[in-house]
Amino acid sequence: MYGGGYIFEEPNRVQQREEQLHDDPEKLAAFEMRIAKGEKIEPGDWMPAEYRRQLIRLIEQHAHSEIIGALPEGTWITRAPGFKRKLALIAKVQDEIGHGQLLYNAAETLGKSREAMINDLLSGKSKYSNVFNYPAETWADVTVIGFLIDAAAIVNQVANAKGSYGPYCRALDRICYEESFHLKQGHDAFIELATGTPGQKAMLQDALNRWWQPIMHFFGPPDKVSGHSEKLMQWKVKMASNDDMRNQFLEAYVPKIRELGLTLPDPLLNKNEETGRWEYSDPDWDLFFEVIKGNGPCNKERLDVRKWAEEHGRWIRKALMKEEAFGKKAMPVA
Repeated sequence: MYGGGYIFEEPNRVQQREEQLHDDPEKLAAFEMRIAKGEKIEPGDWMPAEYRRQLIRLIEQHAHSEIIGALPEGTWITRAPGFKRKLALIAKVQDEIGHGQLLYNAAETLGKSREAMINDLLSGKSKYSNVFNYPAETWADVTVIGFLIDAAAIVNQVANAKGSYGPYCRALDRICYEESFHLKQGHDAFIELATGTPGQKAMLQDALNRWWQPIMHFFGPPDKVSGHSEKLMQWKVKMASNDDMRNQFLEAYVPKIRELGLTLPDPLLNKNEETGRWEYSDPDWDLFFEVIKGNGPCNKERLDVRKWAEEHGRWIRKALMKEEAFGKKAMPVA
């Protein structure tokens, strides 16, 4: 469910990125013609170095977000209200981990090993979506994640599924199919609280108030300051701008929220009927970058969990790769 549209670009990488744009002119022209014609680029095809680098960055961050994103909801499996909700949450968390594996597979086709990607995640070098560095304090938080953050992710994923790199697009087609069920599950739980007792509705309103800024952060900073080049749009690495995706999300989901009698903590949030665009208070982008850099309320906790899992799962990975464990050829690790 988690694939924020924002590709985090460290400032000291910008010069390196520009240097990598000097590819063979003839090959580059043929490559760009293929993309302009709507063809898919496959792993064995020639591609510019910067195209490869940005795709690795995007897909790797998406994969990390799926894995890390399962953690806040996973902690609520035993506490979800009722057996049906527990089963649904178990299935959803299992799906998210599976999505991460699909995405790691897609990123590996570009030449970066899964081991290197995991190491970069654990070291803090590689990033994941900002929204998973906030605590899920109540069941209402889980419903906001399941409905609105899933919805925001789907906006991004549906767009990227039309991109230029074949393995990523095919992975997203499958992921989006499953995410549609996750969205229904989140919507159902969200409505149940919104139409429940006064206490339940108040709990949901509180969660919505706390999560609104992270949700607005989800698509990344405004286009004018995001640092993304037009080249990424031309190459169909990035299929829609941050502002366009955020506007699409607001257009689809603000009316749904308000129909339930809930409010949003932004007095300026309003649709400009003349332009067709939503206007809103500018969220705290300094906070966004601090969270992305590792200084959010749950950054350390999330990575500590993954480090624990990596350490305590090492024995089974080693066992699977040893021929003597099975008396035959070593089994590949999924």
